[in-house]
Amino acid sequence: MDRDETSPGLVIGADGLARCWWCVGDDLYRRYHDEEWGRPQADERTLFEKISLEGFQSGLSWLTILRKRDSFRRAFAGFEPGRVARFTDDDVDRLMGDASIVRNRAKILATINNARRHPQLVDEFGSLARFLWSFEPSPDSRPALVDRATLTSVTTTTEAKQMSRELRRRGWSFVGPTTLYSAMQAMGVVNDHLDGCFTRPMVEAERAGFPRPTA
Repeated sequence: MDRDETSPGLVIGADGLARCWWCVGDDLYRRYHDEEWGRPQADERTLFEKISLEGFQSGLSWLTILRKRDSFRRAFAGFEPGRVARFTDDDVDRLMGDASIVRNRAKILATINNARRHPQLVDEFGSLARFLWSFEPSPDSRPALVDRATLTSVTTTTEAKQMSRELRRRGWSFVGPTTLYSAMQAMGVVNDHLDGCFTRPMVEAERAGFPRPTA
C-alpha cells in the first residue's frame, strides 16, 4: 500500500521510496517505472516496439498497453521490423481476430507500414536509433524543475514535432508529436522522472554514460 502524496507528483511507497504519481497502485506499472521507463535505449527492435506500442496507446491508457505487451510481442513477431514487414492480409485478419491485443485496423496497418519503411530509414541514417537520438534536446532547453504540473502540461516538444514531420515525410504512420514525445520519454532521450523521484538520478547517470548511436 502506498502512503499519501507528500509533494506535488511524488508518492512515498511502502518501501519508503518516492516515485512519480502515475505508477502507483499497480505492481506491473511500478516495475515499469522503476526498471524501464526513461532508461536509454539504442536496440533497433526495442525502439521499433516502443514506437509501435505508443501508436497503439493513442486514445488509451499506457497501463492497458503494458498489460497486453506480451501478447503484442507474440502477435507481432517480437516487433522485429524485418518480420513485421512481411506480414500479409492474412496476418492483418489474424491480428484483427486476436482479442489479446488492441484490435484497431488502422494501427495494425500503420505498424506493418512502418516496418516496411524501416529499411529506408536505416539506409539514410544508419539506424532507427541514430535517427531518434538525433532529436535529443539540448540540456538548456529542458525545464528547470520537472514536477507534476510540468509533466502534465508538456505533452510534446519542438524536437518531437520535428521528428514527427520527418517520419511522416518518409511515409511513416501514427507518429504524431505527442506519440513520439511519449516514445522519447520511454527510451530515455529525455529524463522526465520527477525531481525527487528515486529513479531520476539513476536514469540521469545512465544517460550520462550512454554512447549516443552513430552511423
